[in-house]
Amino acid sequence: MGLGSSYWGEVIAVLREIIPVYDKVNSYISLGKDVEHRNRGIRGRVNQGDSILDAGSGFGNMSKTAERICNGGIKITLYDPLVPMLKNTGTYFEKTPDMSCGVFENIPFREESFDAVLCGYSLRDAISLKIAISEIHRVLKKGGRFVIVDLGKPDSPIIRAGVSLYLRMILPVIAFSVGGKLGLKFATLYGTYKRWPQNKKLEQMLLEKFSRVEFEKDLMGGAIMVAAYK
Repeated sequence: MGLGSSYWGEVIAVLREIIPVYDKVNSYISLGKDVEHRNRGIRGRVNQGDSILDAGSGFGNMSKTAERICNGGIKITLYDPLVPMLKNTGTYFEKTPDMSCGVFENIPFREESFDAVLCGYSLRDAISLKIAISEIHRVLKKGGRFVIVDLGKPDSPIIRAGVSLYLRMILPVIAFSVGGKLGLKFATLYGTYKRWPQNKKLEQMLLEKFSRVEFEKDLMGGAIMVAAYK
């Protein structure tokens, strides 16, 4: 599972274009719950003194949330395939974090480098989900936590159809009203959702590598906050 290299290239091209409206539109299309979900996913899973990798970091919203929850005292590394995203993190942090550019499938850090890896609305864009999970497991220390906050793909066919309808029909309208023509490009999100595993399948994939998984849902399973423990 994953986007595959060809479609991944299309998605990355769109992400590069929507940088100017990325945060604003995301807040609206998540029905204003993106901040709440990041807080719920991170709280109690990142601690003072931790070294964290914000994978698929974008502007660093996940690690900024972790920094606030922990009152500072964490070491942050931002990791994203888009250099322009990383360059736009200046207003998010008092002290500029370490940064690295690359993909989930080839994380350029040694084994057991981080106490926690955070993925906020980004793991869904992996080229190969299985390899991405394996790489994240590799760079986590023993007892490390892998925190995912993302869209969920409900196991119930009826609810799943409702989420799909929202992403296909309603989301583009909201995105356009907030972000104008650039907002229309958020329609690409539906393609990533189609390739995303159902919630139960994602949990099973994580359990192939991790010893324990906590799987929390909101919006009838359309939003997930997951913690996998090494």
